Amino acid sequence: MKRRLLLRLMTFALGISACWAQSATSTAASPTAVAQPPQVPRPQPPPPIVSPEVNSDRTVTFRFRDPNAQQVGLNLEGTTQPQPMQKDDQGVWSITTQPLEPDYYGYTFVADGVSLVDPSNTLMKTNLLFLSNMVHVPGTPPPDWETTDVPHGVVHHYFYHSAVVGDDRDYFVYTPPGYDPKAKATYPVLYLQHGYSDGADGWTQVGRANYILDNLIAQGKVNPMLIVMSLGYGAPEVLHRGPGAFRDASLIQRNMDKFGEALITEVIPQVEKNFRVKADREHRALAGLSMGGAESLYVGLNHLDEFAWVGSFSGGGLGDNYATEFPHLDSGVNSQLHLLWIACGTEDHLIGPNRKFRDWLTSKGVQHTDIETPGMHTWMVWRRNLIAFAPLLFQK
Repeated sequence: MKRRLLLRLMTFALGISACWAQSATSTAASPTAVAQPPQVPRPQPPPPIVSPEVNSDRTVTFRFRDPNAQQVGLNLEGTTQPQPMQKDDQGVWSITTQPLEPDYYGYTFVADGVSLVDPSNTLMKTNLLFLSNMVHVPGTPPPDWETTDVPHGVVHHYFYHSAVVGDDRDYFVYTPPGYDPKAKATYPVLYLQHGYSDGADGWTQVGRANYILDNLIAQGKVNPMLIVMSLGYGAPEVLHRGPGAFRDASLIQRNMDKFGEALITEVIPQVEKNFRVKADREHRALAGLSMGGAESLYVGLNHLDEFAWVGSFSGGGLGDNYATEFPHLDSGVNSQLHLLWIACGTEDHLIGPNRKFRDWLTSKGVQHTDIETPGMHTWMVWRRNLIAFAPLLFQK
């Protein structure tokens, strides 16, 4: 009797335990359902665009994605106004140019009045004030500014503290193919100046002066020489104030004076100490473009004891009182000057001042070479100027 009662109690207890375990398991396996947000597909980025695209006929297609812009134009170096672009149903604006002469062209896009770089192009046109891209239109045969299979020189980069100007600055030195610092051979030097808003690297990064010299030397058109490219701001505030600084005559004069002092007392001595160069006026030339052209005329013609060869490419920045700026310039300098070469593009806004200065030189009996070529105030003109000017230097 007792045994039966005990078996019943054990069976009852096991049943309760099983029910409790099943209930607990069911509760754990079936939590309260939480509503999930609907799955929204992630937006896909738009397909990449190709810009610029140089076509086989030397036309160039530019593209720029901006679906919200109302108006977009292409500002291409060598043109006077932005050229309107057309928008497709994907929000991509595009334009195809007329066939372009082989060269490197700077450009920007202008979207609703705002100048913008091309995000699809990593080839940049270096400048201290105005950022833009470049597009390369190659030529056949390759022009002298292109990289070709010839011996190449070396571009050296130097830094120094200028006691004259009171800042830390740099300059670049091109040494020709075959230059050996341990050899006895010495070389003449062209001091080549950049224009307003450029840095000391303007002639190498944009003007491609080192490639031009490589090719001209390989062709036997140029005597091997060094090119020194120094910073042209004797008064750095001329850059900080923007183009309006040229309305301040005293600032421009100080910029000229301090540039010349830094060049003659700091840069030239360093170059002649560190490189195998001929250290006399007969083997020094001074030339430049735009602001650098005016600096070359002002410094070179007032220091004929330092330079026997002077060139100006689209020079801009001289004042109108030439007699004050060049007090000793008359026909007597003709025996000292081996070359005074003054060039400007006929569509350049500085063609008038250049003609005026050349007329004044003629009235003073100063011999000079006048060069006028098609073109505006652009690197396309200045590269060709250097190609024409360099073979004239250091000839007997």
